[in-house]
Amino acid sequence: MKKNESFWQKLLSLDEISYENPLDEQLIDAETDQPDSVLRQQSPVEYAFAEILQEEKQEELYIAERLEANSLHAWVGRQSKKWAKPVYSLLCALFCVALVVFLMSTVIELPPFGAADNPTNNEVAQRYLEKGLEETGAVNMVAGMILDYRAFDTFGESTVLFVAACSVLLLLKLGDHKDGEVSPAMLEAEWDDRHHEPKNDAILQMAARVLVPVILLFGMYIVLAGHLGPGGGFSGGAVMGAGLILYLNAFGFRKTGRFFTYKTFRWVTFVALMTYALLKSYSFFCGANHLESGISLGTPGAILSSGLILPLNICVGLIVMCIMYAFYTLFRKGGM
Repeated sequence: MKKNESFWQKLLSLDEISYENPLDEQLIDAETDQPDSVLRQQSPVEYAFAEILQEEKQEELYIAERLEANSLHAWVGRQSKKWAKPVYSLLCALFCVALVVFLMSTVIELPPFGAADNPTNNEVAQRYLEKGLEETGAVNMVAGMILDYRAFDTFGESTVLFVAACSVLLLLKLGDHKDGEVSPAMLEAEWDDRHHEPKNDAILQMAARVLVPVILLFGMYIVLAGHLGPGGGFSGGAVMGAGLILYLNAFGFRKTGRFFTYKTFRWVTFVALMTYALLKSYSFFCGANHLESGISLGTPGAILSSGLILPLNICVGLIVMCIMYAFYTLFRKGGM
């Protein structure tokens, strides 16, 4: 009982936690590793009491934040000039009117829809349809366009996803810490995760055991068959990312961390992006200098065909899968 009291007192007063004593750190690590069901069985009254105290503390923090925000707004209102608000409203209205006029004038100047001389009806689309299968080897013309004719654009899109993940990582990731160190922010995040996302749901875990392998296999099929039919790296990566998120919800971060960690995320995304860049750089260089790349297009319709489209689809699928999972973990807990 005293052991549990020590744990809950430390958990509810995060600012007072000290990690100077390694025994206290090991104790907290051992306690936080226990699932909610074990803690409820050991001390159900203390568990309920701790939840009530935590909710009261969060309510007090929310009220304090609202009071501080209201006082700040009141101070800004007192310090600002009387003419500032009308001028600001007038400038906003003028900007909106100018934007609407600009957009409407642009729309009016557009050519009639369906006209034969429209820019969309040019030789590029005709080349895609007539020569796409011969030049790319992909039965799926969409895959041929985005991963061969316009592969540079697709590389930019993958890079944008990676940069977005890095931005979210900088904003939401918990503070830096040494390997094995448990910071107050990590302990607080663990409490919030256990409180709002209870683990050990038998029904969810059974469903995950059955569905996650099927989801991952289906995502792999969509990626590998993207040059043969509907699918590709983006859609297949989204499916595989959903499978990882389902496994995480069912079994928690500790079990998921056995095969997918922050280090895994970094290496997979780095290798996939660099592989994509190197493959397409070689292809661009050969094409710009009218050189034979030596990459066979294979037999259209076969799984090993379409030149570089298949490995590029794999790279894109891995990037999308990792970034989807990273977004979910960062918004949920601030880390993997």
